[in-house]
Parts: sequence; structure tokens; C-alpha cells
Amino acid sequence: MKTALTELLHIEYPILQGGMAWVAEHNLAAAVSNAGGLGIIAAANAPVEVVREEIRKAKEMTDRPFGVNVMLLSPHAEEIANLLVEEKVPVVTTGAGNPGTFMKLWKEAGMKVIPVVASVAMAKMMQRSGADAVIAEGCESGGHIGETTTMALVPQVVDAVQIPVIGAGGIGDGRGLAAALMLGASGVQMGTRFLVARECTIHENYKKKVLKAKDIDTAVTGRSTGHPVRQLRNRMTREYLEMEKEGKSFEELELLTLGSLRRAVQEGDTDGGSMMSGQIAGMVKKEQTCKEMLEEIVGEAENLFREAATWEK
Repeated sequence: MKTALTELLHIEYPILQGGMAWVAEHNLAAAVSNAGGLGIIAAANAPVEVVREEIRKAKEMTDRPFGVNVMLLSPHAEEIANLLVEEKVPVVTTGAGNPGTFMKLWKEAGMKVIPVVASVAMAKMMQRSGADAVIAEGCESGGHIGETTTMALVPQVVDAVQIPVIGAGGIGDGRGLAAALMLGASGVQMGTRFLVARECTIHENYKKKVLKAKDIDTAVTGRSTGHPVRQLRNRMTREYLEMEKEGKSFEELELLTLGSLRRAVQEGDTDGGSMMSGQIAGMVKKEQTCKEMLEEIVGEAENLFREAATWEK
């Protein structure tokens, strides 16, 4: 399946794995890349030596392109930015800020820079600053979200920029891939589907919650603070939403969630942990290898395109 994205990144399938903090480490990233997509290591708030080790472990497991997601609000962002150049990482995706500060550094190193955007204005700004592509992420996604849905956001971003657009948010199967391509995207980014990949190292309790989730089982916390986060409903989200109704301060709310993502991912705390997940969790019903996932998703999309070709009279 060749698109502008596969040509840009030298990958087989137009599918990126999301840079999920505490989740997207070298095992998952290498497995996705080996399967024909683009695996991503999440730098998150990790110190530079931890990220260096993750990159080098991924290199031992794959000879295919992979990327690193840089959270620009991280106190280590500048060190990580330079590390990616030193380690010759071919692709960088960015979130939580404007990567303009590092754009010249990365571009001169020959890296492909792909920021996540939640609006047309941000997509235009990223194109002007030299981005090679953008990830237009709708509010159906897990983790930190914007306000616009994927269905509305992707075509508007496609119309606004000349660089490849990657659709994200609410995409977890071949129908989602086909829909994104029909909206004008050159590929997709998925996170939630990869939570249940056999190569994903999150705690089994977290995986089971995703596999058992229904369509209405996510909640968005943090709207009152301006930092909305989508995750699976549990005791922590109920407490958080109740505290928001009561008008609790940002500091009180932050205290409730401190370390909650790590507890879910590493300790399997499904009551007080933050199990970030998109709205497609209700569609995810089986654990597979990354290779099986990607082949199934692309096969579904190709069948849909063949079927669509018969609609014309």
C-alpha cells in the first residue's frame, strides 16, 4: 500500500504507532517497524540516558525506520532533541508544544519531523516551520485531546496544507484506515489498538480492561483545567470528575493523578491508575502480534477499496 507517507518514511504500510508515554518503548516500536509500519518510542519526561538506551535497544531489534516522540514540555526536551541527532533517529514526532526551536537542528540532520496538531491553524504553522507531515489528531483518541473530531479535523487540515496528513483518533481497523485515506490523509496513527499487541509490555490488567471495554467506557477528565485527557472509566476518573464538579483547584486535581499512568502501565492498578485509551477500545477484542494486526488492518482496507470499486454503475 503506497502513499505519500510510505514514500516519505520508507515504510511498507501507512501506519504509525502512537508515542504513548510509559507504553511506547523499544519492544513495541521495533515490532511495529518490523511489521511494516513506523514504530515510535515515547520520550515523555524520561531523562536523556533512558531514552538513549531505548533507542539503542530498538536498533538491536530492527533495521527498519523507527521514530521517537518528543514531549516538548519535558524538562529534558533540549537534551532529547540533540540525542536524536547523535543517534541518527530518522523520524521525530512531537506533542505538547511547538517544535520550532528544534526544527533547524533536526532538518539539517536529515530527520523527518512530524508534529501532532489539533487544529488547522497549528497545521499551517507547522508547515511554515518546515514540518515534513502532520498528525491531525481528533478528540476520539486516548490521552491528551483537543476539541475537534477526527472526521471533521482531517479533511480541513488536508485542505489547508500541502504536506502529507496522518489521521489519528478513533482509528483501529481497516475501516478506519480506509476512511482516513478517503478523507485525504496519507496514513494513520493508532495507539489504543497497539495496547493489546503481544509485544506491548503494559501490565496484563490494563490489557484486559481494554479488551473488555464497551463503546461508552472512556471518560474525559481535566476539561476544567484546560488539559483534557481521555481514559478508561474507573474509581480515579469518577473521583476526578466529582472533584471538578465541586470546583477543586488544579493542584488538588493534579495530586489525584500524580503517577497514575505509571501505576496503570507498570503495576496494573486499574482502580487508581490512569488507563489512557481512545474511544475505539470497544472495538478491540483480541490480542495479536503487531505483524498480525497490520496485515489484518491493511487487508481489510484493501478489501473495502475493491468493494467500493464495484459501486460505480
